Amino acid sequence: MSEDDKKSRSHLPMRNTTPPGHIAYDAKDPDHKTAPIEQLRPPKGAPNVLIVLIDDAGFGASSAFGGPCQTPAAEHLASGGLKYNRFHTTAICSATRQALLTGRNHHSAGMAGITEIATGAPGYSSVLPNSMAPLAKTLKLNGYNTAQFGKCHEVPVWQTSPVGPFDAWPTGGGGFEFFYGFIGGEANQWYPTLYQGTTPVEPNKSPEEGYHLVEDMTDKAIGWISQQKALAPDKPFFVYFAPGATHAPHHVPKEWADKYKGRFDEGWDKLREETLARQKRLGVIPEDCKLTPRPKETPSWDEMPDAFKPALRRQMEVYAGYLEYTDHHVSRLFETLKQLGVADDTLIYYIIGDNGASAEGSINGCFNEMSYFNGLQAFETPEYLTARLDKLGGPESYNHYAVGWAFAMNTPYQWTKQVASHWGGTRNGTIIHWPKGITAKGEVRSQFSHVIDVAPTILEAAGIPQPVAVEGIQQDAIEGTSMLGSFTDAKAPEHHETQYFEVMGNRGIYHKGWTAVTKHYTPWITAPRPPLDEDVWELYDTTKDWSQSKDLSKEFPDKLRELQRLWLIEATRYKVLPLDDRMTEKMNPDLAGRPVLIKGKTQLLFPGMGRLSENCVLNIKNKSHSVTAQIVVPENGAEGVIIAQGANIGGWSLYAKGGKLRYCYNWGGLKHFIVEGTSPIPAGVHQVRMEFAYEGGGLGKGGKVALYTDGQKVGEGTVEATLAAVFSADDGLDVGEDTGAPVSPDYGSTGNAFNGEVKGVQLAIDEAAEDLDHLINPEDAIRMAMARQ
Repeated sequence: MSEDDKKSRSHLPMRNTTPPGHIAYDAKDPDHKTAPIEQLRPPKGAPNVLIVLIDDAGFGASSAFGGPCQTPAAEHLASGGLKYNRFHTTAICSATRQALLTGRNHHSAGMAGITEIATGAPGYSSVLPNSMAPLAKTLKLNGYNTAQFGKCHEVPVWQTSPVGPFDAWPTGGGGFEFFYGFIGGEANQWYPTLYQGTTPVEPNKSPEEGYHLVEDMTDKAIGWISQQKALAPDKPFFVYFAPGATHAPHHVPKEWADKYKGRFDEGWDKLREETLARQKRLGVIPEDCKLTPRPKETPSWDEMPDAFKPALRRQMEVYAGYLEYTDHHVSRLFETLKQLGVADDTLIYYIIGDNGASAEGSINGCFNEMSYFNGLQAFETPEYLTARLDKLGGPESYNHYAVGWAFAMNTPYQWTKQVASHWGGTRNGTIIHWPKGITAKGEVRSQFSHVIDVAPTILEAAGIPQPVAVEGIQQDAIEGTSMLGSFTDAKAPEHHETQYFEVMGNRGIYHKGWTAVTKHYTPWITAPRPPLDEDVWELYDTTKDWSQSKDLSKEFPDKLRELQRLWLIEATRYKVLPLDDRMTEKMNPDLAGRPVLIKGKTQLLFPGMGRLSENCVLNIKNKSHSVTAQIVVPENGAEGVIIAQGANIGGWSLYAKGGKLRYCYNWGGLKHFIVEGTSPIPAGVHQVRMEFAYEGGGLGKGGKVALYTDGQKVGEGTVEATLAAVFSADDGLDVGEDTGAPVSPDYGSTGNAFNGEVKGVQLAIDEAAEDLDHLINPEDAIRMAMARQ
């Protein structure tokens, strides 16, 4: 435990100098005294801190909590520490992460959902109030070294480009001195879009050479921790290790998935029963805990067509291997701490899931998760999926498992990720290990706790007060409560007595053992949502009914009304109101009220620009558009990518092959529409152009493609269908090359850069894409772009 050093740590940053006393003319004057320069350090005894946050793993996934996915590192850590079986998250990723890193409820911190659906309402804006300094900043300003690895997903989408601002990036205003990872909600684990700090970086090898993001980020974390302890051994560290695993895509080396062959042949219903029995043997749920019934929206295993079952079984084998593979690399972090001799004095949180298991793979699961978002899952037939069994989890896939598996991974609870009303969406097994602060070994703690409790616990363990002001801004109080008392006392009082939950209308309230909940919508069903006032509330006494299996709303209507009123009070207190269950409207920034980076109907792009997310690029979907590039072709002929957006799972690319201009439209990885010019592009300076005439009549329709060189048509063709909503969640737009997974099968993931010079590219939509001469004057394009400023 830390010791109070009597320093004033309530206003950060602390003053780093003191006024001089006696001022001497000559430093040799015997009355001249100066204090040595003092280095900033936290109170003596403040521990190192490591938070490991797994993505999209339910309470019933990890073997440490009775699940089928082997997690020996989690089990080993728990054997020397504590398991918390009533720890809760918010039910969705961005919200949980913002709450974890601030100690405030997600609406209070502006993160009601994910960053991509932010609105102008304070609780829904995705903008962190500067009156809520992140934990990492508080620790850094008290003398900690800080580093983050892996997933962020807290940056407002209009701030994710190379021009920033970087206030919400980990190494901007987030308080981390070092960051290595990705900014969005998910990452291709074989071809990730990576940043070191705010600078894009490339993986050091290819998937064929053995690259995987989880291994890579673990290597970087081990290197950073080792360096920190070598250079500043007296200074504690705060490391936030947040792999994209086990969020989709479920990417894992094949041998790890193969370890589970045949383990899930009997399906998810049988798996739930087996998991429940293991959980009772482990003591992570009570002996009298009931297995909640399967909802009608989730088909039973027996109801699933036999033709789908080979793919369904393999989906779960891949997921299980993915979680075990991730746990294996987490174990490498723990081994590093032991080798450095700092394991005993490191407070570790191992949080197995930022929400419940994800049902975003829909009923059948998918080979390409983007097919779900683009409404193309009907094309992933049993034949299509079965033919790709050996590729599931590999570099060609972008896979997700079926709803039934997500349901089983949340055993014994109801529902899944996004369903903030029930424990299946919000209860996540958590392990805490700190030998110098916890003497108990392998014990279970059942005090109700929430992700907002992590920050105040760490501050108390470090002897650091919650700051009154940070960088001149008065701070709002932390809303979580410290868990420290439960570290040493299994019967410590439950300080977190009340907690609201809400995600997109799914809502609930916990208060002193009782829960009142209402499920407003089902994540994998796109039917219109009912009016909020028509939602049916349920009531559970969780002191007697651990899993929320018996609805008592009819028996105790007064208790239900009391908790409904309490939910409304808490919702008012924490900026939940007005409730917002809109989805289509929130995808449109104009309707949602959030800023957009690119305005108007044209966008200029220049050499060196890349990794631009879809929120930072003119939206060309579902409309006519053009792509015009000024290029310099070398004497030996044109070759390589001029501009590309997306990945092997969907997107488009304008490039040269064999000297000729080519355009490829990748329709969700299902089909490639390729149009080629009839003659080579001559050497020298030329303008190449692709015009896409959208046929209209709805979303995701096709269109006619025409290719031009210096205004002369050189090729034409048809794209039969397009992607209506998204190309890729991870791969962005690149000028002069195609980084990550390649859009076109005509080139590979490396060595595809244009062999000449790309001077500039213009994207244009609607009437701005029309040009009778099929030529763009570069000066006019620049003036048009500047006119938007």
